[in-house]
Amino acid sequence: MMIFWIVTGLAVLAVAAPMVVALLRARREITGAEASDLQVYRDQLSEIDRDRARGTVGEAEAERLRTEVSRRILAADSRAHQADATPASGGARGPRRVSAALLLLALIGGSYALYLTLGAPGYGDLTLRGRIAAAQEMRETRPSQQEAEAALPASPPSDAPAEYAQLVTRLRGAVEERPDDLQGQMLLARSEAALGNYAAAYAAQRRVIDLKADAAGAEDYADLADMMVLAAGGYVSPEAEKVLDQVMQRDPENGVARYYGGLMMAQTGRPDSAFRIWDNLLRDSDAGSPWVPAIAEQMPQMAQRAGINDYTLPQMASADLPGALPGPTTEDMQAASEMSDGDRQAMIEGMVDNLSQRLADQGGSPEEWARLLTALGVLGQTDRAKSIWDEAKQVFATRPEALATVRQGAARAGLTD
Repeated sequence: MMIFWIVTGLAVLAVAAPMVVALLRARREITGAEASDLQVYRDQLSEIDRDRARGTVGEAEAERLRTEVSRRILAADSRAHQADATPASGGARGPRRVSAALLLLALIGGSYALYLTLGAPGYGDLTLRGRIAAAQEMRETRPSQQEAEAALPASPPSDAPAEYAQLVTRLRGAVEERPDDLQGQMLLARSEAALGNYAAAYAAQRRVIDLKADAAGAEDYADLADMMVLAAGGYVSPEAEKVLDQVMQRDPENGVARYYGGLMMAQTGRPDSAFRIWDNLLRDSDAGSPWVPAIAEQMPQMAQRAGINDYTLPQMASADLPGALPGPTTEDMQAASEMSDGDRQAMIEGMVDNLSQRLADQGGSPEEWARLLTALGVLGQTDRAKSIWDEAKQVFATRPEALATVRQGAARAGLTD
């Protein structure tokens, strides 16, 4: 490392030296009065020789004139050489020295600042094959899911309503007594995720997949991968990668798997692969897709890391939409069918209230608005659903396709235009 800094320092000095020397020399070229006088005197010598040849002047007079002109030539030449060898005046030397110092400082300081910004101190130059091999090693030796979770700080307590938290506690007990209850495990997975207990959520989701066996689909595995990544603080572990492979085997176009696949590549030193995956996903996605905002935020930097300096986001990727938020699905409400009427009603209302509040505060995708309207219809809260449907028509007035998605939820809630 020390040799590198020494060599680069010498290189900068070698480049700066000629410019600094040129500033300090203050040399004056012989293009002024001395040069003009010398030329005149040389012409006079030639004229004397011509006059002597024509006989207009005698030999003695010609010799006297040549002597006088030669004396003047010597004097002018002496003055020219003296001016050439004399450095600039003291008044001029000061500014020149300051300029030379500033030039040297700018070259050295600017070069090192640029390197520290764009370079990688301590690393040798890597070939493309070497960089790919290093990324592959990083991918193979990255921390496990358990190590990633253990490294995270303790999660803050949930701010969910006390009644909702109590219902989830009761649900945990019921599922523990009946571990093979598929509907209970499905509801528990989503309820734990809604509370931010992602490790417990993906444990329940694993049980859902085990119970479904061969009937488990791409969405089941995508939900599991999503919960695992969230439990690890946004890190795609080797275990999560295996789950993503299961998703892609069942549905190669699954957006969740493609998003997390690109994220995994970015985290393991392959921004080029991450960029290609995300760019294709953006172009295949609707503006309301939950992964669009996350990709749109990271793509400029990812493009730069991939060596692409003129990348422009697709127009749809600039939509300012939040990611998917937990909310009650049809499966959630079916999963609550074995609960008592009061508990089931309170469970669904709690999830609906959470979703409604988030949509009011942060906005959301058309699918979330449709989900909320559907849930309100199930709860029989028609007036509330109508108010939200009226609001949705204003929010999505300029996006007909998104409004059509929300209209489906309104229709399921028994609302018509």
